[in-house]
Amino acid sequence: MEVGHYIAGKEVAGTSGRFADIYNPATGEVQGRVALASTAEVRAAVEVAREAQIGWGLTNPQRRARVMMKFVALLHRDMDKLAEALSREHGKTIPDAKGDVIRGLEVAEFCIGAPHMMKGEYTEGAGPGIDMYSIRQPLGVAAGITPFNFPAMIPMWKFCTAIAAGNSFILKPSERNPSVPMMLAELMKEAGLPDGVLNVVNGDKESVDAILDDPDIMAVGFVGSTAIAEYVYTRGTANGKRVQCFGGAKNHMIIMPDADIDQAVDALIGAGYGAAGERCMAVSVVVPVGEETANRLVEKLAPRVEALKIAPYSAGDDVDFGPLITKQAMERVRGLVDGGVEEGASLVVDGRDFKLQGYENGYFMGGCLFDNVTKDMEIYKQEIFGPVLSVVRAATYEEAIDLPMSHEYGNGTAIFTRDGDTARDFVSRINIGMVGVNVPIPVPLAYHTFGGWKRSAFGDLNQHGPDGFKFYTRTKTVTTRWPSGVKEGAQFTIPTME
Repeated sequence: MEVGHYIAGKEVAGTSGRFADIYNPATGEVQGRVALASTAEVRAAVEVAREAQIGWGLTNPQRRARVMMKFVALLHRDMDKLAEALSREHGKTIPDAKGDVIRGLEVAEFCIGAPHMMKGEYTEGAGPGIDMYSIRQPLGVAAGITPFNFPAMIPMWKFCTAIAAGNSFILKPSERNPSVPMMLAELMKEAGLPDGVLNVVNGDKESVDAILDDPDIMAVGFVGSTAIAEYVYTRGTANGKRVQCFGGAKNHMIIMPDADIDQAVDALIGAGYGAAGERCMAVSVVVPVGEETANRLVEKLAPRVEALKIAPYSAGDDVDFGPLITKQAMERVRGLVDGGVEEGASLVVDGRDFKLQGYENGYFMGGCLFDNVTKDMEIYKQEIFGPVLSVVRAATYEEAIDLPMSHEYGNGTAIFTRDGDTARDFVSRINIGMVGVNVPIPVPLAYHTFGGWKRSAFGDLNQHGPDGFKFYTRTKTVTTRWPSGVKEGAQFTIPTME
């Protein structure tokens, strides 16, 4: 299998002569390769997008919405095909892969409402004979740089909103699993999108820098690690672009003494270990309040972690999670677990030596559960991005809430409690962008916006929802007066409504 780029409505071979291998994470075998674009190839795609945007931007919003309607239908039709391709390259289970597609599909559904989201405002009689109105217009060419862990959802979060708003789009997905973004581009064409409006350029840092430096790309959206998010934001804004970047996370779940422990354990198993922990909204720290709460939690949690079913996606729908994305990712997670043991944390469940018969070369790792973790340890400070859950014990609610509030990341958090006053105080005070109350992964639905605080996000607008349309459009305000024959003479002061 060789993956090129998708330019002007068709797949084209790369011309740079550079390629990256595409691995099967379950076996460690190379299953294909993907072309890595040069700066010149990115520039060629931008020129195609710039030309295509002129006509697309003049297309009325309702006709653009009809493309999204057809796209949603096609996603439903090809759900199984998309999920299988996604699982084959990423390693996540088929149900999880379908969830990846569906959460992107929901943004496409929201974008069917583009005619409403593009409406401006009107004031009649703002002054003597003066009417005033505002209109939203597309920026031109926009781009998205998206990560490996959600190869369907996050590209759709980016390009659906941008395209529905009248922009053309350059998508640079992760080179680790490029097949699904290419399939999505084909489905958009089948849905009626004109050639050149959506282009997929596969690549590495060279293509990223080309996007950030290209003068015709007006806006860039990014999701990935905090270090790269800061780099993309700094370089993109220095070049005069509108940029939104979403980075790392360290999501805490606080468990109060009155919480339903069984419900909390169920929530932690899915939120902590689903997709092998390779989610920016994964719960990686649980904070039980009080020793009794902590002891009950660990007692119930440990056997559940030990019983997790880990296997390739092809083993069936009852698999809990599959391999990590690469050998390097697996080795990094194992190294962090080793470091946690050396720093003195209690490794209650050790999944480092997990092996699966017939898949010894795959990037599998068993679930790990730490207890007695403290906030000065690296396993607490860093985003592990693996199947590792840390228990940090807190004596009081105030001690518990201080942990997420003082951490450098501010993506998501949750509290499990039966007490409404506690929940209300938590929601009001916490300095985190997305908050769950008895909900472990508080990912907003498509008609709200997704975004973290602190070093989890750079830029002032969030992804999808109303913020998405604000990000991919700019406001033009028009003041009109039709002469009635009255001559007022020249005015040399600033106009007012007096």
